[in-house]
Amino acid sequence: MQKIGVFVCWCGSNIAATVDVSKVAGAVKEEPDVIFASDYSYMCSEAGQLMIQNAIKEKGLTGIVVCSCSPRMHEATFRKAAQAAGLNPYMVEIANIREQCSWIHKDKEEGTKKAILLAKAAIAKVRFNEPLTAGETPVTKRALVIGGGIAGIQTALDIADAGFEVDIVEKSPTIGGKMAQLDKTFPTLDCAACILTPKMVDAAAHEKIRLFTYSEVEKVKGFVGNFTVDIRKKARSIQEEKCTGCGACMEKCPSRKTGNEFNERLDNRTAIYIPFAQAIPNIPSIDREACIHFKTGKCGICQKTCGVGAIDFDQQDERITRKYGAIVAATGFQPISLERFDEFQYSKSPDVITSLELERLMNAAGPTKGELVKPSSRKHPSDMVFVQCVGSRGESCREKSYCSKICCMYTAKHAMMIRDKYPDINVHVFYIDVRTPGKNFDEFYRRAVEDYGVDYRKGMVGKVMEQKDGRLLVQASDLLTGEQLLLHTDMVVLATAIEPDKSARALATMLTASMDTNDFFTEAHPKLRPVESPTAGIFLSGTCQGPKDIPETVAQAGAAAAKVIGLLSREKLLNNPQVAKAEERLCSGCSGCSKVCPYGAIDYEVREIWDHGVRKTRRIAVVNEAVCQGCGACTVTCPSGAMDLKGFTAKQIMAEVDAICR
Repeated sequence: MQKIGVFVCWCGSNIAATVDVSKVAGAVKEEPDVIFASDYSYMCSEAGQLMIQNAIKEKGLTGIVVCSCSPRMHEATFRKAAQAAGLNPYMVEIANIREQCSWIHKDKEEGTKKAILLAKAAIAKVRFNEPLTAGETPVTKRALVIGGGIAGIQTALDIADAGFEVDIVEKSPTIGGKMAQLDKTFPTLDCAACILTPKMVDAAAHEKIRLFTYSEVEKVKGFVGNFTVDIRKKARSIQEEKCTGCGACMEKCPSRKTGNEFNERLDNRTAIYIPFAQAIPNIPSIDREACIHFKTGKCGICQKTCGVGAIDFDQQDERITRKYGAIVAATGFQPISLERFDEFQYSKSPDVITSLELERLMNAAGPTKGELVKPSSRKHPSDMVFVQCVGSRGESCREKSYCSKICCMYTAKHAMMIRDKYPDINVHVFYIDVRTPGKNFDEFYRRAVEDYGVDYRKGMVGKVMEQKDGRLLVQASDLLTGEQLLLHTDMVVLATAIEPDKSARALATMLTASMDTNDFFTEAHPKLRPVESPTAGIFLSGTCQGPKDIPETVAQAGAAAAKVIGLLSREKLLNNPQVAKAEERLCSGCSGCSKVCPYGAIDYEVREIWDHGVRKTRRIAVVNEAVCQGCGACTVTCPSGAMDLKGFTAKQIMAEVDAICR
């Protein structure tokens, strides 16, 4: 006979305000096999856990049901409490009456009815629960960081400083990311390169860090502590071990018509190139689509020029397989495309630029050596207009609904830098709201207005038009005065929304990680586990998880590193015992389950089995319990119903359904 105990939590007023907890406890006492039911203000508290432990010991409970918040919050807490009292932790069930009842129902009677049903369903399930025992697997003492921007670099350095090996995979020819393109950083206006370059050098020189630049992750298999990753290292057409980075090949290259990506295509680069002076590694790459040799079979000047014979036109992509205990996604961001924002004339007028393009124009290493000039005429501007929230905080299909967070601050930075270096330029900023949430951010914005005389206008820019004299006409509205404005200006700067890097969606699929509707990685819990993915062993760093400034990105990078260090410092991990299992008599060996398994946990063996008293030889599915993560994909795919999931068997689920429907 089963002896089930039920414990109903008030969660303060979170549950008790819209669920009659005493009524729930009273109702479940009438359920078969329930010998104890009680309610308490905070079941997750030390006193609440002690109540559960005492009931298990005194009543000899064989299973318990806790009616409380989501199992994502406290399932582990109650399992540990049960285990401490001598009960197998997998004989514990959680009925989520907070998120599924009290948080969505205003009517107390309705909320109470639903809470009783959920409690009865959990009781029905626990009747069929069986004690499960977790196995152990060793942990690979190496981490993979995908993305070599400031987030990836900082994460890797922190992990490596703790004594663990780290690989950084970066799809570009150099690490550094978007921060490498910046001139100054807010709110201190210090040099971005002066902050970033030492970090890049440290990462390259660290004995525990290995860089895979110009490389991409192609395949990820395995599970927490034991990931197997295939990395494709793209051919640079350069033998890295020979190259000295002298630059002679770039000086002689005759192909100079390719837009320079690092300078936002405001100038051109050669077909063989190093993205920027401080690039790490300081090794050029050949753009095969631009190279005359790869297009025509002729040229080869770079090969003749190279004194050490580092040019290798026959070099092929290399595929590398490595094992890791943890993976960190640090894929960064990109500005949105402005193709659908024709009202700003971005695609037609060279004098309408993005904020990132302005960064390159104002950078001493940029296309104009730091001199601010109009791209169309190379003349000094006298008036500039900044347009905020281009593509952010919108409701249309072309816009992002979220705030991109950094735009208000970098616009204030740009305005101050322009007014400081060129006091003759009039700067106008059109904004919806000015958002300055960080430390010293609001003071920074007020300096732009009060000390530098930047003209901030609360309003919207409706249209930008080109004029015959080469200037631009900006049509806008001032929402505070109600005026309709026509401003003649020389340049328009668009503060564009940012979005996740295009590689993020494909990477999330490989990692079986969750994403939101905007393709940002989703954290396991927004408050309590902000740097962890719901998929165990996958961690998040920087803007891949949402818009962030540099200080916040570095802070999150350190937090992600701390979580990785905590994982890698363990010798073994307990496996999830709630794994798939095949019923030999029902399995037909069709291979359907192995095809959908994202972890490669299912193999096949030919076995002799007894089927209704007859000895048969049959090909059947065999689950590697150390690899299986209990996702359940195989159970819904199996046409014969042979595959079941321990802890979530078809019998248990149907018992829950029957309890709700009866």
